[in-house]
Amino acid sequence: MRKADLIAKISDKTGITKVDVMITLETMFKEVKESLIEGENIYIRGFGSFITKKRAAKIGRNIKKNIAVEIPEHYIPAFKPAKEFIQEVKNKKISTDTLTDD
Repeated sequence: MRKADLIAKISDKTGITKVDVMITLETMFKEVKESLIEGENIYIRGFGSFITKKRAAKIGRNIKKNIAVEIPEHYIPAFKPAKEFIQEVKNKKISTDTLTDD
């Protein structure tokens, strides 16, 4: 499912115009990004958490040049689903047709 499909589905289920749904979704995405950039995690009960994970500094290898490269400490965004969310997905039988991209 693409963003446009999600917008259409929400619009059909709620009766809200597609433009209003798109603005709402875009605003939500923007707020999630800004909060994570500021180091603030977002917790949505029953759905999951948007968090930042700290990656420690390490030494990597540039295989082409055969040299060691220092990779500094950094943060990456992550999503941790709620237990209820995991259980719902785990208990749902997914057909192979829904796993293919259109």
